[in-house]
Amino acid sequence: MTVAMIDVGTKPETRRRAVASGALRMSREAFELTVSGRLPKGDALAAGQVAGILAAKRTPEAVPLCHPIVLESVAVRFQNDPSLPGLRCTCEVVTSAKTGVEMEALSGVTGALLAVWDLVKQVDPGLCLEDVRLESKEGGKSGGWKRGDGAPAPDLGARAAVITVSDRCASGEREDRSGPLLAAGLVRLGLALEAEVVVADERPAIEAAIRVGARRADVVVLTGGTGLSPRDVTPEAVAAVCDRLIPGIGEALRAAGAGATPLAPLSRSCAGQLGRALVIALPGSPGGVRDGLSVLARLLPHALHVAKGGDH
Repeated sequence: MTVAMIDVGTKPETRRRAVASGALRMSREAFELTVSGRLPKGDALAAGQVAGILAAKRTPEAVPLCHPIVLESVAVRFQNDPSLPGLRCTCEVVTSAKTGVEMEALSGVTGALLAVWDLVKQVDPGLCLEDVRLESKEGGKSGGWKRGDGAPAPDLGARAAVITVSDRCASGEREDRSGPLLAAGLVRLGLALEAEVVVADERPAIEAAIRVGARRADVVVLTGGTGLSPRDVTPEAVAAVCDRLIPGIGEALRAAGAGATPLAPLSRSCAGQLGRALVIALPGSPGGVRDGLSVLARLLPHALHVAKGGDH
């Protein structure tokens, strides 16, 4: 019996994304030492993040039939779970390639949890690595897949308002595809959907919708009106109502879109703060929303924590 690497030479390059998860169960004492950063060997979570990224990048060296591909993004995130007690970990991998990144995501979450194990084992030799699994994948001929019986979405303890900015959607001439996609994505990230509205490409209407959303929600996310058309005025509306801007989020959104289109630098995606509410403007296409959600998955948990007065 022989094995062979699949020939992907004729397949087109597409945007690929995969998310894997896993957990490390430990004693209550070890859990308290880990989350407080008081382990004898140092910061287990920092070590785990670095190890997870490295493990994802080196997957073809450990899994012989995996194709070596360039990874555009690897995000390793930990969540404290006192009910285990222990840590839950997710690894999100993104690329533009001819083959998927499921194995890279699984390698990343496993490598991250094993690195934490190495730092915790001195105080708890009875650790248990469990529930390592693929949660979702996107891209390629098969499109998307999501685990039907996967772990419930995390609860960020925050509310979201979604605003679609489009003349044609507001008039009923075109179905709003980006808004519902964005709303569903934010719910998957752990946000409670507070409101979902559609407004025309008019600055007064956009500004009013942002102000209402910021009173009701912790995050206001807009889709549409970020291009170069004379009617694209969403960035101007965001700048007008926000107390301060957050340039780095716009830069991250453009970087995420660069893998899908060479025109990504023309996007004027932006973000700011209105009071304690985060205001974020994404492109109006479904692809731009998907790319934006991958960025928000990495940034929102910490951004919300700090915006509510938490430390860094």
